[in-house]
Amino acid sequence: MNYARWLFMAFLFLAVTVPRPAWCDGPRPARPGSLNYVEGQAAIGPNVLDAASIGMVELGKDQILTTQAGKAEILLTPGVLLRVADNSAVKMVSPELANIEVEVVKGRALVEAVYVAKESNIRVDQNGASARLLKDGLYDFDADHSQIRVFKGEADIRAGNQDVKLRERRMVAIAAGGAMKAEAFETRAYEDDFYRWSALRSGFLSEASADAARSYIGSGPGWYGPGWVGLGWYWDPWFAAYTFLPADGFFLSPFGWGFYSPIFIYRTPYFYGPHYPHGFGEFHGPYGHGFEVPGGMGRGRAGR
Repeated sequence: MNYARWLFMAFLFLAVTVPRPAWCDGPRPARPGSLNYVEGQAAIGPNVLDAASIGMVELGKDQILTTQAGKAEILLTPGVLLRVADNSAVKMVSPELANIEVEVVKGRALVEAVYVAKESNIRVDQNGASARLLKDGLYDFDADHSQIRVFKGEADIRAGNQDVKLRERRMVAIAAGGAMKAEAFETRAYEDDFYRWSALRSGFLSEASADAARSYIGSGPGWYGPGWVGLGWYWDPWFAAYTFLPADGFFLSPFGWGFYSPIFIYRTPYFYGPHYPHGFGEFHGPYGHGFEVPGGMGRGRAGR
């Protein structure tokens, strides 16, 4: 094992095992497969999911999460989420941090990747193909139509003895025995209700990120003091969700929302104004979901 990969695996181990300050501990430690949100009708096997399941339930190896008139959100690696649409099913193939793999069995799922480490191996299977996510971005898996779309980012698709690289605004149709070919698509054609719901979830977790990062400032626990684990998932009890905190700087989601480290929050007085912790879907003040990066920084990213 080379040094870079060893360091990455040690980092992931620390991100989920080092004790956290009491305020950010959820009902269970954040791990791949942890349920971060659910609405409507959803279940893991025979077990029905509801609001009380958030932070309490994990999608374990070989288990299948199904939805009817409902949606769900689960954690993959730090900074990467899987969102499941209505009338869909996803299976956890491997919940290992350094080699995580899920399968979209039916319906549709979106993967939002705010941060993909170069050493990570994140795979999503569908219709006999396997997609490895190579970069931060937004990935759309449509099992019912045998299509994989990359809104942003880059993925390697393998089906049988065929390999296709998908870049931004490219899609591929998967047909048994047929040749795969990357084709351009118009993103607006697929920005439907599920896409917009995912964008709202991203904005909600952006707000939670800014709120959670504040807790390490002033009288809160020190970011470099006891319990510091750096980049990873952190539970925010006021938003009732795990959110993503970079070790330093900020990262932008593919929807354009910021995710912030306590150091960035500390250096940016913009974030010291009033904030409104709330549940997803509740009215919460004048600014709408999410925090854009202040100071006209555009859509770049920092912290890497």
